[in-house]
This record gives sequence, structure tokens and C-alpha cells, in this order.
Amino acid sequence: MTGSGSAIGAFPCLALDVGATKVDVAVVSPGGRIGERCRVPVTGGGEQLLDAILAEVRARAMAQSVRCVGVGCAGPMTYGGELVSPLNISSWREFPLRRLLCDGLGLEVFVEGDARALALAEGAFGAARHDSSYLSMVVSTGVGGGIVLNGRLLDGDTGNAGHVGHLNVVDGGALCSCGARGCLEAEASGWAIEARTGRPPSEADQQTRFRTAELVGRAIGTLSSVLDFRRCYVAGSVALGYGEEFFATATKSARKSAMMFYSHDVTVVPSGLGRDGPLLGAALVGWRAQP
Repeated sequence: MTGSGSAIGAFPCLALDVGATKVDVAVVSPGGRIGERCRVPVTGGGEQLLDAILAEVRARAMAQSVRCVGVGCAGPMTYGGELVSPLNISSWREFPLRRLLCDGLGLEVFVEGDARALALAEGAFGAARHDSSYLSMVVSTGVGGGIVLNGRLLDGDTGNAGHVGHLNVVDGGALCSCGARGCLEAEASGWAIEARTGRPPSEADQQTRFRTAELVGRAIGTLSSVLDFRRCYVAGSVALGYGEEFFATATKSARKSAMMFYSHDVTVVPSGLGRDGPLLGAALVGWRAQP
């Protein structure tokens, strides 16, 4: 738990992971055991999606003495998740997710960026348990991250620190969902690979896989020199699906960009969380907000 400064609670937490295509829901025990999961497809959005989420979570909250709700949600968002605007849920723009969940459940609700929540889980339950500073990344449908320095998750002025997918890695490159060109997400995410090649990322050729890892490593290396960390833990279907070669290529690329004496040995390794990471992160969002 040294890596994130996060607190594991003494009571069950209802965890919600809100992604681009689905919402996963489960109750997480204080020891990190995840109960029965349910999945709500992201269709329609708006109040319709909220109603579907509430229908799934009310019974779980009542049956298991849940005292709080932790949510990891795609961003960006205003501080504390009061208003969320996930780039891949077009009907949620400045959507008052926290307040509506509070009203619908009668419980305290705490919202954090999904990749930032994953960084908390990496430090508490994953491979970064003995690191005081590290970068946690997701390379999947999108690209996101969370930055932990000196045992604390960086927030920034609006709580959005860690959007590493919006580092520019290709000058004048592909148009990103944020409106800029050449962002890492617009060049190395699952949707970007499919747009570029006409195939899903799992069917990408060797050249595309190499390019993806090289660009991810370039971004990590640059950040390691700026922020002074030596490990980056990467989750997500694209990175993990490309296997050991992805991590070897990304590490080599990162070290080409990280030439300072304190960053030249930066290493890119797989997340230690597996499929449980997003829900564990969401639970930690709830626990760490408790007095």
C-alpha cells in the first residue's frame, strides 16, 4: 500500500467502473475480495443509462451493509466528479453523476477518473506496492493514466492529472477525440489502431504492434524525465494482448527518450492487477474519502 497513499477501508464498498462500452458493478470487501459482478451495457446514455445502473446496484447495497459507493469513470470531469464528460459517452456532458447516484441510492458517493482509480489499486493491491513513485497506464480502447509521486496520487487543479493519452507523440498526426492532433490516444489506442488499419487491434500486423509500443514508450520516457519515476505499470487489452514484445519495445523506446541519470533505466511492465483492477480502484476511491 506504500505506492498510492490509499486507504483500504474496514467495511464493504459498492464499486462502479464506468467505461466506454460497459459499467461493471460489484461489492468489494475490505480485503479486496470482489463479490458477484454485474455488467450494464453503455447504450443510450443520459438518464436511461443512470436508471439501468441504479436498478442493478440498489439491491446489492442494501443486502451487504454497504456504507459508501466508489466510482471510477472515464473523463474528463470537474473536481470530485461532480460533473463528468466521458469522451466516449456522448450523452454525458457535464453530467451530474455523483449527485444523481447519491440521490438514487441514499449513500455517500465518491467519483474519480477510471485510470486514476486504477493507479490507486496498483499501489494497494498490484505490482506497485513497494514503489513510492510510478506511472500507471491503460492502453485499451482509449489511453489513460494516473501518476503517483512520493506516495500520493497527483490531482492537479481540477482533479484530472494523469491524462497521458493526450501527450503529443506525432506532430500533426491523427485527430483525437479531445480535438488535438497527434495525441497518444489518437495514435496508439484501440479505436485509433482500427481507424488506421481497418482492423480491430487484436488483428494488427507486426508493424502496427511495434509502432504502438514505440509511441507508448516515447510518452513514458518523456514523463519519467519530467516527473522522476522509474516504473510504469500498463494494463489494458491492447498492451496486454500484444504480450512481452510490447513491453520490451516500449521499454527500449522509453529509454531512448529518458536520458537523465535518474530516468535512463525506466522500465515498462504489465499491471499486476488483472481483470479486477478497475473495480478495486473504484472501491479505493470510496474508502480513501472516508474519515
